[in-house]
Amino acid sequence: MIKRGLSLLPVLLVAACAVGPDYVRPASVLPAAWKATGTPAVLEDGAWWRTFDDPVLDRMIATALEYNQDLAAAAARVDEAQAALHGARASLLPRVDAGLSYDKGRSSAFTTRPGAAQVTQIDSAGAALSWEIDLWGKLRRRRESAQASLAANRYAYDGARLSLAARVGQTYFQLLALDAQSTVAAATLSSRLESLTLREARFRGGLTSALDWHQARAQADEARVAVSLLRQSIETTEHALAVLIGASPRSMMLEPLRGKALIDQDLPLVLPSGLPSELLDRRPDLAQAEQQLIAANAQIGAARAAFFPSISLTGALGTQSTALANLFTGPARTWSFGADVLAPLIDFGATASNVDVVDARQRQALAGYRYAVQNAFRETLDALTAQQAMAERELAQHDRLRAAQAALQLSRLRYDNGYSAYLEVLDAERDAFQAELDLVQARLDRLDTAINLFKALGGGWERKPEPAARLPQAMRERRPG
Repeated sequence: MIKRGLSLLPVLLVAACAVGPDYVRPASVLPAAWKATGTPAVLEDGAWWRTFDDPVLDRMIATALEYNQDLAAAAARVDEAQAALHGARASLLPRVDAGLSYDKGRSSAFTTRPGAAQVTQIDSAGAALSWEIDLWGKLRRRRESAQASLAANRYAYDGARLSLAARVGQTYFQLLALDAQSTVAAATLSSRLESLTLREARFRGGLTSALDWHQARAQADEARVAVSLLRQSIETTEHALAVLIGASPRSMMLEPLRGKALIDQDLPLVLPSGLPSELLDRRPDLAQAEQQLIAANAQIGAARAAFFPSISLTGALGTQSTALANLFTGPARTWSFGADVLAPLIDFGATASNVDVVDARQRQALAGYRYAVQNAFRETLDALTAQQAMAERELAQHDRLRAAQAALQLSRLRYDNGYSAYLEVLDAERDAFQAELDLVQARLDRLDTAINLFKALGGGWERKPEPAARLPQAMRERRPG
């Protein structure tokens, strides 16, 4: 009987087919190449942050990639998807269960001959085999979906790495910008305190009015407020940076190291011309969206296969005896073999509704993929546009600062020689102070724009051979044997 059942397996396996649509990548219309000029920066293993040439930034990002908790959660989701794929693969293979049982009991004297209550004992040992033949491809489609889900989670991990490195870089530069602005504010406060001392002396000597003295006091207090606010911003930014790099609560109390000053940070070279738009394909979020679409597409086939009969083979081999001493003797041997065919007959549309559900999910995934392509193209165009605009803005801020400083010198000369009121000096001081702060902000915005361009292009513009499934040692994925 077993041989007869096994002889049918090759026929069933040859006849097996996978129902449902095969995945076809959606067509996308992109320009042939980006419109940009320049020389490409040399990226080493996708480590785009090294183009800034700041060892402290390099160490911070390396630490974040190892200890950040959001990234650890993303790595755990990769492990979860890997385990789910193992389960989907195992469902295609036969399953063997082994068991031992011991059963002893006493029957009621009222259910047998009066006074003939019996104590019985049955010992058994055996193994059972079960196998669902994937005649219509239901299990293979589920395996295909699990494979795509694993790839999607790996790309999600890549995206989390890219996003984390960008956030660390931008937060670090924000901290350096606050340092620079704090230096400007402290110098301004010192200058205004000196001016206040001079105005007070002139007022005491009857050379100027009380108005000039009080205006000088207000200017000094304004600078003092700016120093205090910037100090607070520096501390909160330090705390945010500590969380990003995965620092312990105790180490958050320590001041993070600084590298080069903001103005000394190397600006990456602009995007070279002629790079293909297909570089967007390397973006982890696009790859993740496509894998999610593949997984949803495979689920359609698994749902449609439920319309067809499912065939399962079962078999058991073991021994059974009322005495433990006879359990493994020849007469105690038992075996069984069976085949089950189960097909839906009347389910009031439940199976069809499930197909509609997964079909709707596939259309959602398709819309998500198309949106991801549109958004990636928009982000890249925005970053390219901002790259040139930020360079022009920083140059204009340099010119503005020089003009404001010259105006401040002239206004002081005019006031000291009695040609203008002190209010003119106050306005010039405010303009010069704000121009210095805005110049720092312009450099920060330019560095942020460079990071955004790296991020928009998936980490730079040199191709990588594989999705970056390299996890830190503490987060290494378990690969199938």
